[in-house]
Amino acid sequence: MTPLDPAVARVTERIIARSRDSRRRYLDLMEREGDRHGDRDFLSCSNLAHGFAAALEDKPSIAAARGPNLAIVTAYNDMLSAHQPYGRYPEQMKLFAREAGATAQVAGGVPAMCDGVTQGQDGMELSLFSRDTIALSTAIAMSHAMFDGMALLGICDKIVPGLVIGALRFGHLPAILVPSGPMPSGIGNKEKQKVRQLYAEGKAGRAELLASESASYHSPGTCTFYGTANSNQMMMELMGLHVPGAAFVPPNTPLRQALTRAAVRRLAEIGRKGNDHRPMARVVDEKAIVNACVGLLATGGSTNHAIHLPAMARAAGILLDWQDLDELSAAVPLIARVYPNGAGDVNQFHEAGGIGYVVRELLGAGLAHGDVLTVADGGMAAYAREPFLDGDALHWRPAPAASLDPTMLAPVAAPFMPDGGMRLVQGNLGRGTFKTSAVESARWTIEAPARIFDDQDAVIAAFKAGELDRDVVVVLRFQGPRANGMPELHKLTPVLGVLQDRGLKVALVTDGRMSGASGKVPAAIHITPEALGGGPLSLLRDGDVVRLCGHQGTLQALADLAGREPAAPTERMGGMGRELFAMFRRHAGGAEQGGSAMLDEAGL
Repeated sequence: MTPLDPAVARVTERIIARSRDSRRRYLDLMEREGDRHGDRDFLSCSNLAHGFAAALEDKPSIAAARGPNLAIVTAYNDMLSAHQPYGRYPEQMKLFAREAGATAQVAGGVPAMCDGVTQGQDGMELSLFSRDTIALSTAIAMSHAMFDGMALLGICDKIVPGLVIGALRFGHLPAILVPSGPMPSGIGNKEKQKVRQLYAEGKAGRAELLASESASYHSPGTCTFYGTANSNQMMMELMGLHVPGAAFVPPNTPLRQALTRAAVRRLAEIGRKGNDHRPMARVVDEKAIVNACVGLLATGGSTNHAIHLPAMARAAGILLDWQDLDELSAAVPLIARVYPNGAGDVNQFHEAGGIGYVVRELLGAGLAHGDVLTVADGGMAAYAREPFLDGDALHWRPAPAASLDPTMLAPVAAPFMPDGGMRLVQGNLGRGTFKTSAVESARWTIEAPARIFDDQDAVIAAFKAGELDRDVVVVLRFQGPRANGMPELHKLTPVLGVLQDRGLKVALVTDGRMSGASGKVPAAIHITPEALGGGPLSLLRDGDVVRLCGHQGTLQALADLAGREPAAPTERMGGMGRELFAMFRRHAGGAEQGGSAMLDEAGL
């Protein structure tokens, strides 16, 4: 076995030491839960009768406890293209469970909102807290205590982290995430980006823009750019929570169905009463979290996971911070170029060797932990394989030994970049994230006067009025978790890209998010402490010179901020249900801790 990279080993040991008390409390809780709720014997006859009253075909088996009863927690709706295929999954999975001597029931549904639909709209202010809502909904589904394992059906941005957070509170049970796969490739991403910028400049109309967007997002399946949804799928493989190779197999294909069948059968095998018990609490440990971080960095994944990874880790009693990510980024090379980090999409990434190739390279270089418990036999090495059908039989073979498309995948020995390109930037304006892997290195340092905004629509209005036609650092503040739920600000990418293409030096600094589609324009995002409550961004004024440097990891106002009074946020109106989430905003933690309203430092 290849020795573990010293930086990966050092960060892992630091996380283990930092998390010792909180992890112990979590595991103690899971042990107590397993003793108390490890089987259904403690349920009264009335409890059980209610629980299987409608399970007409499976009632005798559930009543007699003839085999494991599996919970299906589904994020199905048919507005999300990625989740539309889930509509038929429960009935299929019940059949697959019976084949394995088990039963399955839909334990509950969780909400699933699409950031692509709400991007730039009021509804986006519910997006981050939809993750907490999903975690709570997962807990409600599992609280019936009728189950011996969890099949979690979710793919997109906040949905997978929410499912994981909720399921980890029932970590005495095994869990497998069950994806549905990406839609076929549409128009090229560069073409889509060009039309967006033409529209921002007024050189293309709404009909032309809608035609372009519809040619990109066009059928059932996950959107094909490498944003948060597809980064989720990669991380579930690196955390050992998928059937190996399940992430990017297209929906509605025989191979996809075979992988779903395999997930159900495996879940039935790894329950508490069998000989191969693999509870989620043991699968998601410190090494699994580090593997997820390494995979994220090696593939240039979504900046949203600088928030989601700490939140998921805390749900398992593991304390992860941005210094950990930054040190791992310095050690882990970028070996994938997937849009917005490159020209190709996830389908091309998958065809070039995909996650199996990435895992094989990382293990071969000692950059990932191989000695981890996963839902599959063989530890992390099982994920260096790819699935295929021989007739109707599902098999796995080794991932390609060499990249099948050198523009998409590169070996660790000759990477696209020597580091993972997700930098911690910090200084007198706080701490934030800069995704350097998506930005030309010549643009990693920007020093320019600031223009201060409290609302993204005001940025666009200023652009249209010609007020930003100069070197400028656009500071968009009061976008943090406590201020307005930390919306994504991807709506700003086209206008800032236009300014940059005009030869101007442009950067964005914000306590909001820029999404998994972050790219092209240098941006320091997730700034913490956030502006609300007196964070440093609230002290900035128009004209203050701000310096952002990805090389040195600095974010600095060159003005003297001492003695200034914090600016007050613009008064916000209610509507779109935002007022219902006031409690979440009031209790939200900082971005570096995951921006959650639920998780304290112990993850409990």
